Amino acid sequence: MTTPSEPGDGRPDPTLSAITSERRRLINLAYRLLGSLAEAEDAVQETYARWYTLSPQEQGAIASPGAWLSKVAGRVCLNVLGSARARRERYVGAWIPEPLPEPAEWPDGRAGGATVDPADRVTLDESISMAFLVVLDAMTPAERVAFVLHDVFRYPFAEVADIVGRTPAACRKLASSGRRRLRDSRTPAAPTARQAAVVRNFKVAWEAKDIDALISLLDPQVTATTDGGGLATVARRPVEGAERLARGLVGLVGRLADLTILERTVNGQPGLVAQRDGTIVTVYAFDVAGDRITRIWAVRNPEKLRPWTAVR
Repeated sequence: MTTPSEPGDGRPDPTLSAITSERRRLINLAYRLLGSLAEAEDAVQETYARWYTLSPQEQGAIASPGAWLSKVAGRVCLNVLGSARARRERYVGAWIPEPLPEPAEWPDGRAGGATVDPADRVTLDESISMAFLVVLDAMTPAERVAFVLHDVFRYPFAEVADIVGRTPAACRKLASSGRRRLRDSRTPAAPTARQAAVVRNFKVAWEAKDIDALISLLDPQVTATTDGGGLATVARRPVEGAERLARGLVGLVGRLADLTILERTVNGQPGLVAQRDGTIVTVYAFDVAGDRITRIWAVRNPEKLRPWTAVR
């Protein structure tokens, strides 16, 4: 997409500066709405493309370009969410949101040699944890958009209504429904330091192939879900139960002697990555309640590991 950089008199275009400065906020919004950095980038690209289809007169008539871009991005994401359900029915295996490293570990380049624009780096907070995103993914498209826009980004319901195409009262109900889903689906998270200690102990026990130690760190009803997207070997169904999962993990490191497990921050929370020959092949996100791991999400689909390709 090409964009003009200056008005005809050669002076910097203040409108261009205003809209390009919105890119990072739009990426943050779109990622939370879609759970996929690739789809978020496409949605933001589409948003800017629509801006540049406007005539200079139409652009000049927009009092707040940032608000206009947010509205369009929200509508684009709502459309993507509507079609995503059909696409995910065809997805091979379980679909897990795309994991992200902490900003300091983003690579300087991506596959193909393209550099990472700092504006594409998502700000990590509680609203970006894997547990949070998984609950968002269970919401209807309208619920998700209304909830994220209002509860996470603090948009007033009048603006949410303009994006979702419903009344403010209806959007208030949608956000309330999404809030209830989140509350009903999540247990109180352990403090970050405690989560890090549990994940670290899990790593040590896993590397030592200590089944009993692993079981002690797993909730009896723990569930592990793996996303390979048909491009990597994974368990066909979620693995449930502490003993079954512990034995499966020990068997995995037994079969793959060249596997290196490293501690990393995954979507703002303590996590792990698995490396083979220096390349990250799996990213593990955890949900920790008290002293036990209740959920593990393992992403092996290489298309979802782009931001991890050159992580240090």
